[in-house]
Amino acid sequence: MREIGHFIGGKEVAGASGRTADVYQPMTGEVIAKVALASKGELRAAVENAAAAQPAWAATNPQRRARVMMRFLDLVNREMESLADLLAREHGKTIPDAKGDIQRGVEVVEFACGIPHLMKGEYTEGAGPGIDIYSMRQALGVVAGITPFNFPAMIPMWKFAPAIACGNAFILKPSERDPGVPMRLAELMIEAGLPAGILNVVNGDKEAVDAILDDPDIRAVGFVGSSAIAEYVYSRAAATGKRAQCFGGAKNHMIVMPDADMDQAVDALIGAGYGSAGERCMAVSVAVPVGKRAADTLMDKLIPRVEGLKIGPSTDPVADFGPLVTKQHLQKVRDYVELGVREGANLVVDGRDFKMQGYEDGFYMGGCLFDEVRPEMRIYKEEIFGPVLSVVRAKDYDEALRLPSEHEYGNGVAIFTRDGDAARDFAAKVNVGMVGVNVPIPVPIAYYTFGGWKRSGFGDLNQHGPDAIRFYTKTKTVTSRWPSGVKEGSEFVIPTMQ
Repeated sequence: MREIGHFIGGKEVAGASGRTADVYQPMTGEVIAKVALASKGELRAAVENAAAAQPAWAATNPQRRARVMMRFLDLVNREMESLADLLAREHGKTIPDAKGDIQRGVEVVEFACGIPHLMKGEYTEGAGPGIDIYSMRQALGVVAGITPFNFPAMIPMWKFAPAIACGNAFILKPSERDPGVPMRLAELMIEAGLPAGILNVVNGDKEAVDAILDDPDIRAVGFVGSSAIAEYVYSRAAATGKRAQCFGGAKNHMIVMPDADMDQAVDALIGAGYGSAGERCMAVSVAVPVGKRAADTLMDKLIPRVEGLKIGPSTDPVADFGPLVTKQHLQKVRDYVELGVREGANLVVDGRDFKMQGYEDGFYMGGCLFDEVRPEMRIYKEEIFGPVLSVVRAKDYDEALRLPSEHEYGNGVAIFTRDGDAARDFAAKVNVGMVGVNVPIPVPIAYYTFGGWKRSGFGDLNQHGPDAIRFYTKTKTVTSRWPSGVKEGSEFVIPTMQ
């Protein structure tokens, strides 16, 4: 059985804490690896390694840093099939979905290749008598990322690519549930020419997380996971003087207006609600049809589609989605479905008892569909993170607008309509960070920023795009004047441009 350690100083090293966690293959339910869980001392060793390597990397001109990213892109594309296979076997998502996971990470690496332009400062000649002012962006030093199980390729690349391109050294603490791909990405970065010590992968659990948050030499922390832990990471990081961008849970709504193309809306709900078994922070988990006629039509079309979903092993090329990530998470999702039944929601499609022939020990579940869900129910309030879609019927547009706006999460929302005025009004007024108009999963492309509002996001800056460059750099502003022709004498008032 494979034993996964850590990646420190440009190579994999064995764990020294004596603690490990099982890594499962969700489609069969078997343990396929043991991953080391780092101690505080092992995390500290990675930080010291990174701190020693970082100054020389920051002094490397940005064009050369960009070339490392370009070579890394070539290597990831070369390894796409093997990376996707590894990702699918540890996570459970299908091979096509695994490739999408990798591709969305690659797009942020492509953005980071523009770092020579992205780090340019500002310059004003003659801002005052003989005075020039310019600014420069400089790396923070050692920074860290704590990433979740559901996107083991994409989110690590969202974090480390811009950070490293800016001249920082990076400590990655991926999910211990599927650590294989992050470890392989670190190896490919070294193959691309990244100096040893600039990207370190420390596998672990809460002990490693707390060590990151308390380490005095880590200047910034990025996190993606549940809202409770996002708030914890943000608060503890801020208490130790670190920058923090922490992204939490979601309850993404899709508003279906009476004039919407219902076939298009159903297609969108099936893909966005059940893709990757619903284990996406941008999954649509609430459908909000407006008016009784729209709701009845939507349900008539939606029920047979949910009943016809194809669930299969990750390697099945025609499966719509595969198993959930662990047996414990599967039970958690089943418990939420049972809770919804007790709360009085109408479970019109029940996929809890689905079994995959030949894979009876795998962590499978069929699609579930609730109708007549009410806002006071826990299945509406809380993130389920599984193949469960709730339909909340709204009597009119104003009620449909209020539902996502008043929910404690504010990650993503979508509206399906043919009415441009309604879409424009909705996009302007809804209290949610990312909005789709006839787009069910409104994940911005790499040169825009990604981030939710309310309890979906903690911190002032978002992920990738221009915000990533701002987050991973500090701005220094220089005001300069040279002696020639300068009037001598002391000045006792604050300098102005008069």
